[in-house]
Amino acid sequence: MAYSSPMFQQLNGLSSNESKLARAFPLKAANESPQGFNLYGRFAFAGAVCCAITHGALTPVDVVKTRIQLEPEVYNKGMITAFRQVVAKEGSGALLTGFGPTAAGYFLQGAFKFGFYEANKAALIDYLGVETATKNRGAVYLAAAGVAEFFADIALCPLEATRIRLVSEPSFANGLAGGFARIAKEEGLRGFYSGFGPILFKQIPYTMSKFYFFEVALEALVKTTGKKKEELAPSTMTALNLGGGVLAGFAAAFVSQPADTLLSKINKTKALPGETTTSRLIKIANQIGIRGLFGGMTARFVMIGTLTAGQFAIYGDIKRVLGATQSVELAKV
Repeated sequence: MAYSSPMFQQLNGLSSNESKLARAFPLKAANESPQGFNLYGRFAFAGAVCCAITHGALTPVDVVKTRIQLEPEVYNKGMITAFRQVVAKEGSGALLTGFGPTAAGYFLQGAFKFGFYEANKAALIDYLGVETATKNRGAVYLAAAGVAEFFADIALCPLEATRIRLVSEPSFANGLAGGFARIAKEEGLRGFYSGFGPILFKQIPYTMSKFYFFEVALEALVKTTGKKKEELAPSTMTALNLGGGVLAGFAAAFVSQPADTLLSKINKTKALPGETTTSRLIKIANQIGIRGLFGGMTARFVMIGTLTAGQFAIYGDIKRVLGATQSVELAKV
């Protein structure tokens, strides 16, 4: 990707003439910091690690949330009781069911999501111009996140389908490799992507909300310090990233909850002959109603609020360690 404006010429490894745009978004010299694909590769790696760690660590919560969604008649006494029910019935090891596909799937998804978000945001600002982009920065955040998540979901969907099958049917296979191989053999590509529509319906609004609310919340939190972002201590920035992540996580969890429930339901069973994904979604939604669509909301608030806060804190710290601190931030203007 080649940028034409002076603001981004250094990202292409080119020299930059001094200008108002360059001063608005100062970048270090090319020999002092990563640029171009090297820079965005670091963003992608930081995103992959933060997503794999947070989603993997919260596998037990995800297992319980999925059970509540799939069997509300059994797990109907709250999250804590559901934890106890799962352990009593299947042992504590059941809480780690699907850990392999969860960590692997979200490693890939995180790389695409965070890497493309940063690249898309920069490209949009380059296309619109700084002034227009700044005035419409909410739209820039939403568009950059939505496009990034679409490509991220292509990578995530097969592993997410495997995870849900393992959680909903503990006897289905022995871990990631076995589950993946069985779905490939018995159902083919359709089996992996039967939930692609629902996962887009879930993940795109979730990611758009997540990045939008995080950017807005972080901008407000930084203002309360009375300092510019680059003047804040690393520990302060970690704390602000955590706070902004919690707020963004709660908003994103609520927005995407109905689609998350439908995704769990549609991946539990195979499609009937002649049944389309759309018809299955409509049938499931009619069967469970509004209350059913929001089943497991408490567990998801805990899960999404925690992992979103953790993601942005870890992401920011890894970027700093890797020297990848040149992402364009409209709030600075």
